[in-house]
Formats: sequence, C-alpha cells, structure tokens
Amino acid sequence: MKHEDRVLTSKDQKQLLYRLLRYTKPHRVKIIFALSLLGIGTAAELLGPILVKIFIDDYLTEGEFPFSPLLTLAIVYIVLHVGGVIATYIQGLMFQEVALNIIQKLRLDVFENVQKLGLSFFDRTPAGGLISRITNDTESIKDLYMSVLAVFVQNFLFLFGTFIAMFYLNATLALYCLIFLPMILWLMKLYRSMSAKFYADLSGRLSQLNGKMNESIQGMAIVQMFRQEKRLRDEFKEVNEGHTIAGLKAMKIDGLLLRPMVDILAILALVIVLGFFGIQSFQTTVEIGVVYAFVNYLDRFFEPVNQIMMRLSMYQQAIVSAGRVFTLMDHNEYAPTEKQISTKYTESQSSIEFRDVTFSYDQETDVLKNISFKVNKGETLALVGHSGSGKSSIVNLLMRFYDLEKGTIYIDGQPLSTYSNHELRSKLGLVLQDSFLYSGTIASNITLERPTVSKEAAKGAAELVGAKDFIERLPDAWETEVAERGSTLSGGQRQLISFARTMAHNPSILIMDEATANIDTETEEVIQAALRNMQENRTTIAIAHRLSTIKDADHILVLHQGECVEQGNHHQLLQMNGLYKKMYELQKGSDTVVS
Repeated sequence: MKHEDRVLTSKDQKQLLYRLLRYTKPHRVKIIFALSLLGIGTAAELLGPILVKIFIDDYLTEGEFPFSPLLTLAIVYIVLHVGGVIATYIQGLMFQEVALNIIQKLRLDVFENVQKLGLSFFDRTPAGGLISRITNDTESIKDLYMSVLAVFVQNFLFLFGTFIAMFYLNATLALYCLIFLPMILWLMKLYRSMSAKFYADLSGRLSQLNGKMNESIQGMAIVQMFRQEKRLRDEFKEVNEGHTIAGLKAMKIDGLLLRPMVDILAILALVIVLGFFGIQSFQTTVEIGVVYAFVNYLDRFFEPVNQIMMRLSMYQQAIVSAGRVFTLMDHNEYAPTEKQISTKYTESQSSIEFRDVTFSYDQETDVLKNISFKVNKGETLALVGHSGSGKSSIVNLLMRFYDLEKGTIYIDGQPLSTYSNHELRSKLGLVLQDSFLYSGTIASNITLERPTVSKEAAKGAAELVGAKDFIERLPDAWETEVAERGSTLSGGQRQLISFARTMAHNPSILIMDEATANIDTETEEVIQAALRNMQENRTTIAIAHRLSTIKDADHILVLHQGECVEQGNHHQLLQMNGLYKKMYELQKGSDTVVS
C-alpha cells in the first residue's frame, strides 16, 4: 500500500468521484427532492434584484405612491425571500442527513474489509495509520457530500440563473462578461493540479502523526519507565512540524489562487460594466434600476465563483482521503480461509499432524524448515526453544492466521484447508502470553457475547480455571466494569479471565502460547491445577519458556532456528545431553526464564 499517498491524476480523481457518487444511489429520492428545494431557493434569490429594478424604474417617481402595486411588489419580495430561506434550510438538513448516512455506510464497508485482512497485513501496517483512514479520512469525505457537492450544485445553478437574468437586462453586456468564464475555468484547473500534491502530502503526514501518537500512548509505561519522554517528544515534534509545513504549503496555494485571484477578475468585470454604462449614457438614457440590477448580479456572479473556489480545497482533501480509504477498502491481502470444502466432521479425534511444513513470513527467510510431528487425542505436545526458533509460527499456522507454503497440516486426518474457519476455530482454543481484555464487564469478556456461550457456561469455565473466587470478590462480581485492556486487574487476573474465555466454548484442542509466562508463582499454581482438568480428553500444544511447567508433557519438540533438533519426553531429552538439557540445567541453576 505504499502508493496510497501518491499524487492523483485527473483520471484518478474522476474515478474516485464517480465511486463516491455511487454511494448516493440509495438516497436518490431524497437528493432529488433536496435539489428541487435548492432550485426553488436559488430562483427566489435571483428574482430579488429584478423586483428592486422594477420598483426603481417603474414606481420610484417624485410625488407619486401607487399603494396597491407597491404593496403587491413588497409582498412578493418578502414571500420570495422567506420561501427561499425555508427551502434552503430544509435542503441543507436533507443533504447533511444523506451525507451522514453515506459516511456511516462507508465506514462500515472499510472496517468490514479491515477485519478480513490477514495478520501479515497488520504486522507491517501501523495501527495509527489505519485509525486515521477510518476516522479522519472518512470525515473529510463527509465534507464532500455536506459542503462541496451541495455548494457546487447550488452555485452552478446560481451562475446559470445569473447569466439568464443578465441577458434579460442587457444581452450585449452579458456577452462581454462571458469572456471571464474561460479565465475562471483555467484558474480552477490550475488550482486543482497544484493543490493535489500538497493535500496528498498533508494527508500522509496526518496519518504519520496519528501513528506516532498511538505508538507513544500504547507504550506509555515503557516510555515513563525508561525516561523516553524527551526522545519521543522530539520525534513527535519532528512529525508534527512536517505536518505543519505541509499544511502551510497548501494554505499558500489557497491564499494565492482562491479569493484574491477571483476578486481581481471581479474588479475587472465591474470596470467593464460601469465603463459600458458610462459610454452608453453619452448616447441614450440609462435606467438606474438596470445599473443597480446588473451590478448586483455581477457581484452575485463572482460570489458563487468564490464559494466554488473555496470549496475546491475541501474537494481536494476529500478526493485524497477517498483515495486512501478506497485503497484500504480494496486491499485483498485477506486472512487465509478454506481452499476446498470437505464434508463436516461429526466425530473429532483431536489429532494433529504437521508433515514437512516449511514457512516464511517474508518469502525470503524460512522460519520453519521441514517440521514434522504428530499429536494424538488427549496427548500434550510441548514446544521449547530460544526466541525466534519458530514456536509461535507453528501455532500461527495451526490457527490458520497465515497461509501455508510447503507441506501439509492435518487435523483428524483431514487437511487443514478443508475446514471452514468457523469449524476450525470451534475446535481450537488459544491462550496467548499477552491476555487482551475489552472494555465491558467481566462476564462479557468471558462470553464475548457469543450466543453459544451462556452465563452459566462462563461461570463454569471460570470455576474450572480458578477465576471464580477472585471474580466474586470484586465490587460488582461478574458485572464489574473492565477498564481498557483490563488495566484495573492484575496480570494474573487478566490471564485467568482469558483462560475462562477459551474454555467457555469447550474446545477439543487447547493451544497455549507461553500462557503462564507473565503469572506469579501463586497464580501459576492455581492455573497448573486447573490445566490438569482442562487437558483431560483434550489434545494440548503448549509453548513454554519455563521447562519446569512441561516436564509431564507426552512429547517435547526442541526447536532451533526453525528446525526440530531434538524430540522426545522430558527424561529422554535429558539423556541426549543436547540443547534441551543445557536449557533445563541453566533454568534449574539460575531459576530464571530462558528467553
């Protein structure tokens, strides 16, 4: 997605605009009605100077006051303006309602696609940048529907109506004023071409700004612990300064090519109009009402041009934002899914087999090399090794978070690719080292609002893993509110809740990725007691740094740089006098965790 902030060509902008307009299709009736009201309001405003012209030229006579026609004229003038105001107000509300509904749909579409993307995409994409596109960029697009398109239509109608009125007053002078149209169109084209690159840069800088803020806030504990405030403040200042410079460049273009240039053209037009009437006055009588109306329409002609030019900056921002949003919406690096649908397996033996599995995250360096093993129902397989040896990669492939490149993975003798995601995830239960809790209650964090998990099942799972006692001691027990990421709970409590969450849907295969690494000894004893019950009649794969926790495993795989260098049970591996024995003795002697 590196091309997301490139300068958009005119063709790109047209395609993006067309795609944005397609979102208006479900709202056609409302938009047509709003445009009709817009036309009524515009017509009412344009008729005003004509009525004033009639009053000046036909009824403004010394010593005479024709009450009846003047009253009629006044009533028509007031009705027109009041009606125009009401029509403008209603159409404005309707356009805003349509815009909000469209943006709601757009955000849902892009968020839905983000949820389908694979973990490989999130591995290299900053979270702040994604948030910026789903929030800030869609907000810019909302301005396109609410302000830009409505104003464009209104002002183009106004320009068209103004020219009709000018031709009605004086066709020759109106033709002279037409020479300004090519100049205005050229000015708009120049502005679009120059501002496009500045707004693309500005949007990209805002994404970087959000990414830097998100990173700093998420890691605030580390920042403060290692006193990194000044370094991060300097980095944020640098990114923020880049955003400011990009914004100033865009503002300079706006300040030069928007209102000032249009005002110059308006002054030239006024000079032409007054000069024309001045020359005409030497030959014939000039009606004051016509002069007033023409000058009024001339001012009304250039004000819509100013409005359109001012909205061009918003248009550019919206188009650039649309490009970023649609790039994300069209991204198809989806999470792996079934490649062929096999028959549904009614009886699960919970067996797992890896056969000659090789895998690489970047298609260059293999993190797993020809890994083969088999785990039967009810057995426990432990994966040990130094960091980067490939332990978590085995779990990622089994959970189908990444596509398998070489080799085959079997569950119950069937290839992993033949299972639907729903069926696969219903078989597997995963507990990670870093437990993640959502904002909500304790109960909702265990059930995750799954219809298949009742509150009774959640309480039973909590009791199984030893979490029930501490939960019921909380102020509101199961309905206790959990702060963001569970910050009000201890690490052990968070992990116990994540255990209960996993066990609530009764998986036949249990996967533990260093699930006890961040838990104190007392809590670990509670969990180890629960694990013996959890593992009964379940196939278990456990990744552990503490070798003392997997001594009773049926089978242990020792990984080193992506290869299986040793395998066997605890006693067999100690007799080999290899890597496992060195790791075990090091931990036993220093009582530290091997990393």
